[in-house]
Amino acid sequence: MKKPTTIKEVLIELDKIIDDSIVTNSRLGFFAYLYRRTTAEVLKEVELGSFENGDQLQQMDVAFANLYLDAYYDYKAGKSVSKCWEFSFVNAEKKLSILQHIIMGVNAHINLDLGIATAETMKGKDISGIKNDFNKVNDILYNITNEMQDRLSRVSPLLFILDILVKNTDELIIDFSMRKAREQAWNSTNYLWTLNDSQLPEAIKSLDSIVCKFAKTIQNPKSLPIKLILKCISFFEKKNIGIVINKLKAEKIKPN
Repeated sequence: MKKPTTIKEVLIELDKIIDDSIVTNSRLGFFAYLYRRTTAEVLKEVELGSFENGDQLQQMDVAFANLYLDAYYDYKAGKSVSKCWEFSFVNAEKKLSILQHIIMGVNAHINLDLGIATAETMKGKDISGIKNDFNKVNDILYNITNEMQDRLSRVSPLLFILDILVKNTDELIIDFSMRKAREQAWNSTNYLWTLNDSQLPEAIKSLDSIVCKFAKTIQNPKSLPIKLILKCISFFEKKNIGIVINKLKAEKIKPN
């Protein structure tokens, strides 16, 4: 794979992964679709001039995307990848809920990759110079998260049960959000940015282990009621990946 150098090229690569997931009926397509949707929205805001430094933001966003693309293609080629991405990819074979598959991808990409990409592209620069744009992306992702919840209801008819539970529990699998993940990523960014090249590998390895522990909680919640509810939600979800992704993409729901 030739590494993308622009956000538009990133979208092309994500489309390839989504198309391949549909052909192979792979659950890896769930996160790829969500990521494609958010990346397209970021590109729109870049083109509208919504960021203080659009060029720097695009550089960071491309570096960020390449970490996911590298992990995806390396895993497919049987190469070593980070623990949290490996856990997410391996569990794509399991019949978890669509939400769990998406959140495992979000967890790996934002809680690990985002800090790495931002620190790397801001090396030798004032890290505070990208903070406002970083937070602007938070707002974009927060809006997409709400939109995705509505879209997920098209293919996950019992997902509303989690909306009821969220009022009564602080369980990680429910309390997780893109905004909170990116807030943590900003803390990781600031930490990694202070390190020299010799210190980075061990720091990233340690961060990867922490993120992987969270992935295990997403895959297998400690709360028995939530575990049973997620299994019930998964049982009634549509199983054909192509149908799921097309319903997620559709602007209007077509009658059955």
